[in-house]
Amino acid sequence: MAAKRGTGIAGAAALIGAAALVVTTLPGQALAASPPPEPTEVIPGTGTSTPALVDGIREAAKATGSAADAARGHLADKQSRYRIANPGRDLKPVQTATTGSSETVRLQQKHRGIDVLGGQYVVRMEKKDGKRVVTGTSGKYFTALTADTKADVSEETAVERAVDATLEQLGRGDGFGPDTGETPPLTGTARGLVVVPKGPGVLAHHVTVRGTDPAGGQPVLREVYIDAKAGYPVLQYSGIKTFRGPAASGTGKAAVPPAKSAVAAEPGAKGSGVTFDGTTVELQLAQDEATKQYLMRDHSRMRDSSKNVLSTWDARGKDVSETSGTWPEGIKEFASQSPQFPKEATDSGAVNAHWGAAKVYDYYRQVHGRNSLDGRGMTVNSLVGVTYFGGSYVNAFWDGTKMVYGVGDQEYRPLSAGLDVVGHEMTHGVVENSANLVYAGQSGALNEAVADYFGNAIKTDAYGIPMGSPDSGLLGERLCRTKTPRECAIRDLNDGRTTSKNFLGVTFAVDNGGVHLNSTIFSGALWDIREDIDRTLADRIVYKALTEYMTPLDGFTEGRNAVIAAAKALKVSAKDRNAVTRAFNAHGIVPNWEKALGVDTDQLLGRLNTANSMPGAGGGWWVASKSNDSGSEPYSVWAGKADGGGSPKLISPNDGRYHVNPATDGKSVVWEARGPRGVDLLSRPLAGGPVKKLWSNRRGMRGLTVEGQVVSWAESPRASVGLQVKYLRSGDKEPTGVGHRSTRNATSHHSLSGGRIAYVQRTYQARPTRGYTYAVEVLDIASGKTTVIQPAGKHPMGVTAVTGKHVFWLADEVSDDQGRSAVRRANLDGTGVVDLSKEQGPDALYASALTASGDAVTVTSQTPDTQYRNETSPKLWQFAADGTRLGRVSCNRGEQSGAAAVGGRQVVWIDGTTGYSDLVTRTRPAGNCG
Repeated sequence: MAAKRGTGIAGAAALIGAAALVVTTLPGQALAASPPPEPTEVIPGTGTSTPALVDGIREAAKATGSAADAARGHLADKQSRYRIANPGRDLKPVQTATTGSSETVRLQQKHRGIDVLGGQYVVRMEKKDGKRVVTGTSGKYFTALTADTKADVSEETAVERAVDATLEQLGRGDGFGPDTGETPPLTGTARGLVVVPKGPGVLAHHVTVRGTDPAGGQPVLREVYIDAKAGYPVLQYSGIKTFRGPAASGTGKAAVPPAKSAVAAEPGAKGSGVTFDGTTVELQLAQDEATKQYLMRDHSRMRDSSKNVLSTWDARGKDVSETSGTWPEGIKEFASQSPQFPKEATDSGAVNAHWGAAKVYDYYRQVHGRNSLDGRGMTVNSLVGVTYFGGSYVNAFWDGTKMVYGVGDQEYRPLSAGLDVVGHEMTHGVVENSANLVYAGQSGALNEAVADYFGNAIKTDAYGIPMGSPDSGLLGERLCRTKTPRECAIRDLNDGRTTSKNFLGVTFAVDNGGVHLNSTIFSGALWDIREDIDRTLADRIVYKALTEYMTPLDGFTEGRNAVIAAAKALKVSAKDRNAVTRAFNAHGIVPNWEKALGVDTDQLLGRLNTANSMPGAGGGWWVASKSNDSGSEPYSVWAGKADGGGSPKLISPNDGRYHVNPATDGKSVVWEARGPRGVDLLSRPLAGGPVKKLWSNRRGMRGLTVEGQVVSWAESPRASVGLQVKYLRSGDKEPTGVGHRSTRNATSHHSLSGGRIAYVQRTYQARPTRGYTYAVEVLDIASGKTTVIQPAGKHPMGVTAVTGKHVFWLADEVSDDQGRSAVRRANLDGTGVVDLSKEQGPDALYASALTASGDAVTVTSQTPDTQYRNETSPKLWQFAADGTRLGRVSCNRGEQSGAAAVGGRQVVWIDGTTGYSDLVTRTRPAGNCG
């Protein structure tokens, strides 16, 4: 039930394709004769000597040879400006796009021959009469990289640890791992070495993890980066781009979408269908030569170029796991005996999907001169009617090759019913084939913002919606069957949010670092521009910024700079340029905007720059892992007094390993040291002294706790086997297992206090019906006596917390309540069972973790919603030990995770409000945060 959350890093990155592509678009916006150039502008880069943007130049470039040669030649000639020592060696051509006389060259940075994640530099040129002129550059080239490029960790080990890291971040389902000892639910594929551009750089194995989430069967597609020196996951995020938020991703099968259908058909047929709003629309079809059926296959759009098609496929009855990242077996294009498609095609969402794909294609072709999503006439495939375990699925996504639309539910129509949804998903394909904005953190929010902007722009133009309409910024408002448009809308680009007040700092474990939570900050600014100036001009400005200025790791500030520069390049009027700048200012997107984010907490340790490591507390002390300011160093364990007195002290050695997940009782500290050959359990007194190795294993210890001479944790010998709680006493040579464990039986969710270990026991029952039972038990270590606190039942139990008087735990006894859990308490002998927070009712919590002292229990709760907002990130709630509800611990915006009770009502936790992962504390609840 409890998902372990990573604390993320400030920037995410993705592997840029190695093969150079040449993208040619139609000359719809060829530049006119050039007026006098703008004044030269050079915006410095962050953490690099290479400028982030150079604008307003007109410098002659090499005319002969390729555009890429000319671009690299320019960077070499201007070495004093760009500080790129050897562009010919360290920059590899990725893509050259031409629009009329304009050429945009994208170059991938290499470090000693290895790709740098997100390291991409763009050179913009004009070519006229056989001459080339460089007009500007932008991007990220990291000049401080010195990382060694020899891996000490094998690919095999990296894949294993990437799978383990994904399971941990997903929460391993109910915390016990897979149901059987069969093939693990996740598999990893090594993608090669990359350099993560933090400080001097971190050499990492890039691993793609696919499979099924044990928590609920959702497919998984995650990009994981494993430190190639120590074997620790330094970065991971989901690779699927969804409309609403977290959704399914690929399985282990390869995606093989057909470029051409195997069904022979006569192109050029025309037909019609009725959309969900009752409008009869024209559909471009093809007729099957054998059956004479009409197929949803449009040959007309790319007849003059690639000869590729727009096809709409019947995926009804297919589970999302069969469609994301893979091509499902046996599906066919929607077909009809008549060119007038029947009501079934309307109800399934096929008519809207096919008509919508054509509208989006036409928009990009006619307004921007772009031929399909990649600019080169790629096939456009839409899969409609996808389910989740045969039931409702209210989402849509782009998986890198195709659009997938969920079947909807009783309230929501199939997701293709929204033209803005179709435009949004297809725009993800445009982004991926241009700036390729990494789908995590601010760059991911920028990705979502651009997809939202163009999806909505296409819809408002198609339906003739005035920009001044109060509903003009709504997204997904046409999806509902009964709700009003405003009630139905998933997002509103006119919601008025600004960065200084509404930015939500979360880690990559929550919404990929806030890609939906924070997208309307930027898309709102773009929408304001579209309201204030000519809408088509606004679209051209944003498109030019995306395709000619932005690069994979751009955030809000770089996005602002790109849009303003694109407006200048298009020679828009001074009035309109002022409107562009004013829109960003109004949304708080100004230089150093992050510094304005406020908190109501006391900081104990700032900018941890760590991932997948939780803090601990006890005996008036806190312990936490921290990297350096750039996040490039392996983590060290630090400790300090919870009252903020004194200075933090370094506990662990700096030996190249990652020292993580520390725990303390106020006298000693225990933690994991993760290195290339395994994981050591280490201990050291807070007062000082030698570091001792207590235990070692291959895969690590989960949920370390310490009290006096006893250390407890949970571990598993391999990914396909459930966890078992263990404890080790001073002088023991081997740890002692808690409860009973087998291939299917397991123990987990443990806590330690007063010489007792509380835990949840999962037991497989073959009769009378197959399934699992769950019980909460307490082991008295001294006597060996086990007390059953919650008798075995079929409903899952979650995290426990034991104190000197009580046992607290999470109980999930209602299967269809969207993840709500009761917060339950009992006496140590199992009597006095009571729910401090009931599983159902207006105050029910979506609890995932808890921690307790003698005076209070603190619960982590994350509220699901159709809209992403502050309440959908993890928050801390507190109850007195007697059950009195005390309210929210803190009103900070953004993520609150890893809570650990200090004593009384004080807790420490990792807080993301500032955009960084800070260790913070409060000594009393903040109230209702209304």
